Amino acid sequence: MSLLVVGTVAFDAIETPFGKRDKIIGGSATYIGLSASYFYKKIKLVSVVGSDFPKATIAQFNKKGINTDGIEVIKGKKSFFWSGRYHMDMNTRDTLVTDLNVLADFNPVLPAASRKPDFLMLGNIEPSLQIKVIEQLKTRPQLIAMDTMNFWMDIARPNLDKVLTMVDLLIINDEEARQLTGEYSLVKAAKKIMKTGPKTLVVKKGEHGALLFQGDQVFFAPALPLEEVFDPTGAGDTFAGGFMGYLAKTKNISFTNMKRAIIYGSAMASFCVEKFGPERLLDLKPSQVAERVKTFVQLTKFNIK
Repeated sequence: MSLLVVGTVAFDAIETPFGKRDKIIGGSATYIGLSASYFYKKIKLVSVVGSDFPKATIAQFNKKGINTDGIEVIKGKKSFFWSGRYHMDMNTRDTLVTDLNVLADFNPVLPAASRKPDFLMLGNIEPSLQIKVIEQLKTRPQLIAMDTMNFWMDIARPNLDKVLTMVDLLIINDEEARQLTGEYSLVKAAKKIMKTGPKTLVVKKGEHGALLFQGDQVFFAPALPLEEVFDPTGAGDTFAGGFMGYLAKTKNISFTNMKRAIIYGSAMASFCVEKFGPERLLDLKPSQVAERVKTFVQLTKFNIK
């Protein structure tokens, strides 16, 4: 069994109303891999970095059970860098800098040992690259999940439409679901998306929780009310990592088990926003994750007589 994660490993500079970090580790694959590692230890990560990326961070990944043989290091070049500033509501942000660097020529090549994963999570990268990854697989995984964003809907729609026919599950936010379909109703949007390929859809709603759609079945999980949110960067990827990590651990992709995975993903995302970047994901204990999951269960538990 293995979980293959493909996405970005990068540097971020983040400013929120509660603080600032000039250069920290970021990237979709970073958050997904670290989050999933709390549930599953056979994770293979494929990405690209420059020679400026710290070897100590790669060692941290390995210590968490993340195999980094698929991370290509381009000597003499810099890693992908993104800088953003969040507004007071923490739901909107301004992108200040985007330096693609090594990502501009990223051509994901799966190591031989990574071509038969049981689960595949495609982080938010250009749809043509997601297609290339799927085409390199030697066997069909038990589940192929993907993330995407508005930007690809604007500039790469044909490739996005193609990759949607190749996956089992799509994880996006409510704004992206509406843009992808032209439907304001998320129920109508979900039905349209599930007709294009993915049979299951997760719609993230930030501080308002997440929705799970499959056929005519719908499940909603709230987000945990937090006193302080320092940095929402990577929360969506952390959610996806927890979700996929739990599914890989349990080897069960039924709708009932996906409902549990939504809770585990939401719990991990609630940790992520408590510190800047992936800092919180590096020092969590399994007992803390278990306690947070219990809090989520209590949040929605009630009796009607």
